[in-house]
Amino acid sequence: MRARRLTGRHRRSTERQATYGEVIAVKEFRALWYAQGLSLLGDQFAQVALAVLVYDRTKSALATAAVYALTYLPSILGGPLLAGLADRFARRGVMLVCDLLRAGLVCVMALPFMPFPVLCALVFLVVLLSAPFSAARAAVLPEVLAGDRYVVGSALQNMTNQAVQMLGFAAGGAMIAAMGPYRALALNAATFLASALILVTGVRRRPAPGRPGARPSMWAMTRAGARLVFGDRKLRTLVLFAWLCGFYVLPEGIAVPYAVALYTGVMPIPVITGLLMAAMPAGTVVGAFLFSRFVSPPGRLRLMGWLAMLSCAPLVVTAMRPPLEVVLAAWFLSGVGGAYQLAANAAFVQRVPDGQRGQAFGLVHSGLMAVQGIAILIGGYAAERLGPEPVVALSGITGFTAAVVLTVIWADARGARMRAQATA
Repeated sequence: MRARRLTGRHRRSTERQATYGEVIAVKEFRALWYAQGLSLLGDQFAQVALAVLVYDRTKSALATAAVYALTYLPSILGGPLLAGLADRFARRGVMLVCDLLRAGLVCVMALPFMPFPVLCALVFLVVLLSAPFSAARAAVLPEVLAGDRYVVGSALQNMTNQAVQMLGFAAGGAMIAAMGPYRALALNAATFLASALILVTGVRRRPAPGRPGARPSMWAMTRAGARLVFGDRKLRTLVLFAWLCGFYVLPEGIAVPYAVALYTGVMPIPVITGLLMAAMPAGTVVGAFLFSRFVSPPGRLRLMGWLAMLSCAPLVVTAMRPPLEVVLAAWFLSGVGGAYQLAANAAFVQRVPDGQRGQAFGLVHSGLMAVQGIAILIGGYAAERLGPEPVVALSGITGFTAAVVLTVIWADARGARMRAQATA
């Protein structure tokens, strides 16, 4: 009996890794990939535009961080409930409706005469709709890609997303300096429409995952999803690994005041802001490629904790108030460490049944957005009193400590499972 178990584990450890070519050959994956990348590019232009617009009006790091936090905080209120739509209705339909509604809302945001409070409310609604869209897309992807193809597809999508963020933030600063923030918001609306068109033509319609006639309330689905996610020790640890990103995303929320602190007269402040915002996504592109291409599936789980620590540790260097080049290098290295999210995501998918996948992903995504928004809001408040450099360093120290604790818990859980298998 024991020999057969060892053979089974050996088979899993030597599972053939999928290639990027075979993943890209899947038509539905290409549609999801293109649609996500296109709408995300518009989002990055919009985020830089909002940050610059708010700072120009208020000259306040707290106000800038507060509006940036609005791109995360709606998930606290409506995300867990709305994510269940991805398990209640056809998932492609959920994505299409969300894209069309967001396009309309962003069109209104692009009107120059829009009052500031209304602009904030529209930002809130646009981000609120991202919860069911992201839950539906995350739930469809394992249906399109099976086995290690899912991991490679997730890596490719993650690399593309980070590359688009890098391009959007870096080019967005230069574009907004030249064309103004309102045109960037109009461009974001167009990308949502293009995303909807790609989904209609490239992703086939699937029925809702629930049984015919089984229509539990949204609140019941939310409670069931919460019990699933937080009632399992391994799932709970994986979720906390995902939410660790609040610590290393915080610097992006105070990138504008940080750019002001780094300003020497050589480059415009919007350009410095874009470079700072692009540094971490650039690192994640490199980290995700190396992690998915050269590390085996079991190796990814072993390295997950170490990379999580790497995602926060480099930020500590900002306490010494280094120049722009050093800050960019530190943020880039932090982005490389962020590739650990690939392993956490793949392990999470393997433990969640399809019928609850949308709700489970939605809860995790909502918490992910919430912790980032709260971290950015706290960071903006602290930056007004301490300055941006020590705030980023404190975030790095706290995040590194949390990563160490989670790594110990994860290693203990995996060791307990291996011991149980060895004695069975």
